[in-house]
Amino acid sequence: MLLHPQFDPVAFSFGPLAVRWYGLMYLAAFLQFWWLGRYRIRAHPQLSEAGWTVPQLDDLLFYGMLGVIVGGRLGQVLFYEPGHYLAHPLEILAVWKGGMSFHGGFLGVLVAMWLYARKTGRTWFEIMDFVAPLVPLGLAAGRIGNFINGELWGRVADPSLPWAMVFPQVDNLPRHPSQLYQAGMEGVALFALLWLYSAKARPRGAVSGGFLAGYGVFRFVAEYFRNPDDGIFGVSQTVSMGQWLSLPMIAAGIVMVVVAYRKEPS
Repeated sequence: MLLHPQFDPVAFSFGPLAVRWYGLMYLAAFLQFWWLGRYRIRAHPQLSEAGWTVPQLDDLLFYGMLGVIVGGRLGQVLFYEPGHYLAHPLEILAVWKGGMSFHGGFLGVLVAMWLYARKTGRTWFEIMDFVAPLVPLGLAAGRIGNFINGELWGRVADPSLPWAMVFPQVDNLPRHPSQLYQAGMEGVALFALLWLYSAKARPRGAVSGGFLAGYGVFRFVAEYFRNPDDGIFGVSQTVSMGQWLSLPMIAAGIVMVVVAYRKEPS
């Protein structure tokens, strides 16, 4: 049985300015998005032929950052901890302390990409198909940030499980390190699948649909090992808030892939 390392959430500081690991993970997520995007534009001629350029990638990253931060924070406030933030409204702005909802961030990105599509004249699905393979490793970085913060710990585990971990900030019970499970499934595994799938030209909407369905499935599975959040409907020991939010993603993703191939068979 392992013990959570109890990391200092502050990576380093300059006088009164403290730089937190959680913020550095978000920086890492945005940097890998930018680097992988540049690589995709160079490595896939069809993207260059479609007019994708590095300056456009820079603009896309800016829109995406706004969508992730604003949407992720509002999602945490509305979906998971409305009571807490209603009582402490100023803490809504304290994003450096952690507390970002993927589903809220995802909705924020959808809106940001719609605005970018209007600005550039591209279709929304064209943009989302380009963005989807660049996202999962950023999600993995965010989950590692959760692990460093010692938040979003897992459900109680069998003590005989070799990697069962005690989170002293919670209790002395062995728990699943569910943050690392999610980093592996929603991050690394989803990235590998989407990166390979998008290496060849696919019908418009198929890659983004694959992301939706893939993330939804991985998240649904991971929730069985994660301590359930309160959510707006209270704690559920059977179907968690994260699972409820993942179900429409799975359904929408499957529909998008089916419709994409019917419209434009590969």
